[in-house]
Amino acid sequence: MPGLVLPTLTKAEVESHNTKKSCYVTIGTNVYDVTDFVDSHPGGPELVLEYGGKDVTEILKDGDSHNHSESAYEILEESHVAFLVTEKLKPNGKVQKSIADSQINEEVTPYVHPRTGMSCEEDLSKDTDPNADFKQHKFLDLNRPLLMQVWNGGFSKKFYLDQVHRPRHYKGGASAPLFGNFLEPLSLTPWWVVPMIWLPAISYGTYLASEGFEDKAQLAIYWLFGLFLWSLVEYILHRFLFHLDDYLPDNRVGITLHFLLHGVHHYLPMDRYRLVMPPTLFLALATPFWKLAHTLFYWNWHMATAIYCGGIFGYVCYDLTHYFLHHQNLPLWYKGLKKYHLAHHFLDYELGFGVTSRFWDQVFGTELVTPIKKA
Repeated sequence: MPGLVLPTLTKAEVESHNTKKSCYVTIGTNVYDVTDFVDSHPGGPELVLEYGGKDVTEILKDGDSHNHSESAYEILEESHVAFLVTEKLKPNGKVQKSIADSQINEEVTPYVHPRTGMSCEEDLSKDTDPNADFKQHKFLDLNRPLLMQVWNGGFSKKFYLDQVHRPRHYKGGASAPLFGNFLEPLSLTPWWVVPMIWLPAISYGTYLASEGFEDKAQLAIYWLFGLFLWSLVEYILHRFLFHLDDYLPDNRVGITLHFLLHGVHHYLPMDRYRLVMPPTLFLALATPFWKLAHTLFYWNWHMATAIYCGGIFGYVCYDLTHYFLHHQNLPLWYKGLKKYHLAHHFLDYELGFGVTSRFWDQVFGTELVTPIKKA
């Protein structure tokens, strides 16, 4: 399936590759990476860069400008890296509906999303060739520590966001090196660490909260209210913090922080040990929420603590659900949720922010219509 080997790029994306560091040209709908050929071009690098990001069909035929041998076309074929699409699809319900409809008939060629280069959830688990991927995209070498490559890469925000949302799969789901030093273990968290650390803390917090309630039904109501609040917090964090793409500073500090916080998950979505949140990171995020809960409900410490504990339990459910959606065969109801979340990765990362539920996506108009196939 060509679309899975070579990604699709929009015209604007091709036009952005017009420098000596990254130079693309097109012939019709074929996109070629001629970066390595710029300096060795017989007509000089300036001639190649003049057509960087543009179609070269006519100039190749123009004998008055420069004669091109058959070997020139052979070099181009070796540099074929993508296909050109005429229009970047906008994330909205009608577009997603048309995508789903086009896949009901299995005889139709599977739709390849122009921003992810993928057509179905199975593509997320197809191994990436690190050397070929690095040569093709000029982004990150999966065999070397990723973090310093992001820091030193000099990537523009536009290029970074395009690449980090094109999922890769490293060695059957193994963890690609992130730090490459003694910090590496801190970035790897097995799923069972989450309940092991936080469930005892939640139980103790709930016990402390219960001392302020004679009626335990009230305790349960506040605790469940905290659980409900978490579902909204989950949506807000995922949409406005993890995906603050439009507001991301166009500098290496902002890009590197984004990569650490959530970008690495979209880049390597099937990495088993970077799916749940490391305890140190969650503690950093949870501390402000402790203070917020006791500020909003200042008149009753026990009530605030009950709400907070319910919310932290919601987080545990979220992290475990997130892991199982990626890596477990689930009951029927969860299969729909699994398809929904994985579509956020392979189909459209600007929709489908709910992980434990699509409820808030429906409320705020960001629901992602997933592809449907007839049995």
